[in-house]
Amino acid sequence: MHREKIPFYTENIIKDLIPRVFFRRNIHRLLESISESKRDYIDYRVNYYNKLNTPFTLDESAVECGKLTVKGHPSTYYYDLMESARYFDPHLRINYFLGDIKHVPDKPTLLKTRPIAGDNQNSVLLKLNKIRHFRLFNDTIPFEQKLDMAVFRGACYQEARKQLLNNFHNSPLVDVADTGRYGDVKRKNLMCETEQMKYKFIISIEGNDVATNLKWIMHSNSLCFMRKPRIESWFMEGILIPDFHYVQLNDDFSYLEEKIAYYSHHIDEAKMIIHNANAYVSQFLDNVQERAISLLVMKKYFALSGQ
Repeated sequence: MHREKIPFYTENIIKDLIPRVFFRRNIHRLLESISESKRDYIDYRVNYYNKLNTPFTLDESAVECGKLTVKGHPSTYYYDLMESARYFDPHLRINYFLGDIKHVPDKPTLLKTRPIAGDNQNSVLLKLNKIRHFRLFNDTIPFEQKLDMAVFRGACYQEARKQLLNNFHNSPLVDVADTGRYGDVKRKNLMCETEQMKYKFIISIEGNDVATNLKWIMHSNSLCFMRKPRIESWFMEGILIPDFHYVQLNDDFSYLEEKIAYYSHHIDEAKMIIHNANAYVSQFLDNVQERAISLLVMKKYFALSGQ
C-alpha cells in the first residue's frame, strides 16, 4: 500500500462509522459556503458533469445510498462515492459504476469516465479514484534546465501505447519503456514521476480510460504532449485546448521528434503552454469547492429522478 493511502483509508473508515445524520445536517452549510462570485462557474461545472436536463425514472436496479457497502467494490472508488452520498437521505437511490469505463450506460449512472464524443448525458461524472488520478507532485526544476527529450512510462497493452513503443524505442529524443511487463524487465523500466519531470516533455496516452498521468504532468514545469483525448473524467479533458493547454500529437505520433525539436528551441512558447496548463489544474485544488460541486452534481441527479 502506498504511504499516502494510509491516511486516506483511516479517515474514510472513521467517517463510515459516524452516523450519516451528522453529515446530512451539514450539507446546507457546505453548499452555502460557495461565494456568489463563483456561482456561474460552479453551475457550469455541475452541468458539465451532470448533463441530464429532463426528468427520468429509476428502475429496480437502483440502489439506496444507505445500502452501499465497500464489499465487492474497489475501495478507493467506494470511499470517493461515499464522500458525497453520505450527505443525503440514505433512502435516495442511484445507479452507479465503480471502475474503468469507456461506454455510456443505457440509464443515468454515476461513474468516473465517459466518451467525449456523442450523446453521453447518461454518464454523470464524479471525482472517483482521485487518490490515483489527482496525485500531484512539486516540480522544482525550471523548464530550461530539463533534458531536451520526451519521456513515457506506462503499461503498453493498448494499441496507441504499443505504437509509440515500437516507433520510438530507439529514438535519441524519446525515452519510452513498457512498465507492464513482469520481473526484472518491469523493474528496469520503472521511472517515478519526479524522475520523469527531469525531461522537458512528458507524453500522456490514454489507457483503460483516461490517462492517469495527465494531471500531474499539467501541474509540473514540463510540457505535456498527447493525442486529442477521447475519454473524459472530472478533469474535463473534453475542454482542453490543443497547443494552449498541451501540445497535440498526431494519432500515429508522426512528427513527434519534430515537435520536440521545435519546443526545445521555442522556449517562450513552451513556457506559455505550461503556464496555461498549471492555471487549468489550479481550479481542482480547492477541496471545499470540489466537495460542494460533487454534492450539487448528486443533488441534481436526485432532483431529476423525482426523489
